[in-house]
Amino acid sequence: MTLTNGTPRKPKALAAGSRLGVFAPASPADSVGMIAGLAELKRHGFQVVSNQDSKVEGYFAGAQLERLNAFLGAVNSEHVDGLVALRGGYGSNYLLDFELEKSLANPKITVGFSDLTTLQIYLWQRCSWVTFYGPMVAAGLNAGAGTRKGYDENSFLQAITNTTGGWKLRLKGDAVLAGLALGRVVGGCMTLVEATIGTPWELDTRDSILILEDRAMKPYQVDRVLMHLKQAGKLEGVKGIVLGEFPESEPVVPGAPSVREVCARLLRPLGVPIVFGAAVGHTSRPMLTIPLGVNARLYAEGEGTLEFLEAAVTA
Repeated sequence: MTLTNGTPRKPKALAAGSRLGVFAPASPADSVGMIAGLAELKRHGFQVVSNQDSKVEGYFAGAQLERLNAFLGAVNSEHVDGLVALRGGYGSNYLLDFELEKSLANPKITVGFSDLTTLQIYLWQRCSWVTFYGPMVAAGLNAGAGTRKGYDENSFLQAITNTTGGWKLRLKGDAVLAGLALGRVVGGCMTLVEATIGTPWELDTRDSILILEDRAMKPYQVDRVLMHLKQAGKLEGVKGIVLGEFPESEPVVPGAPSVREVCARLLRPLGVPIVFGAAVGHTSRPMLTIPLGVNARLYAEGEGTLEFLEAAVTA
């Protein structure tokens, strides 16, 4: 397993007028969603100077090399200040076949969630890049700020513009096990965190505040993933856990355990602070933006709070 050297590489902060590249490493999006998301970025004063143009190939936004070159072209361009993914779906893992770390220059803000977890974990483990688990052009930004299936504007802007740190984020969940934890925030979409096990970029979860969220998983499927993480040693040394709300994940039969009950049964014995139902990733509520790779303090009480002890971006 290739680990980071422990020193995060932080991208430069964005500001009004910053130039953004939109890339699609996974699945395509419809034009209506894309146009609405681009308009939202422009509302914040950002310029969209690069938008991936590739021919849809099955359930991919383009051929493998087209998606790879679109990402590398944007991330290495002196005319692009930050990157926002178009949407998730499936396919980001194909980019990892090309030893990306050999082709990357300086870190740039990279925002996405869901399938982007694969790329974000790779960038952390291989390159020590701080990235951002948050809304995408056609998955969050398109619905607007503060709306159903939209995004939380304050956390989005704090994450990508705040160069001082020390800001707090209300998680809007509830404590499964109360307490206080200090750790480095890592994680993302649960099944994709699991999928890194056995790869050279397997996620190192030691001393972390671990984010785990997903959608359309039956409680027994969540159980299976958590058991795999436990048996693979991924829960050892974790300092705190933040769980999403797991929409579309109702029990198979009436009276069977819920996802929350499964998580409580398997994770409470760890004895670390746990918050369930945070508005992260797949959620019908305004999606929070979480910097990955920075130190934070988790307050597991009430609806839960993450306090970021350092900035995720530099001036």
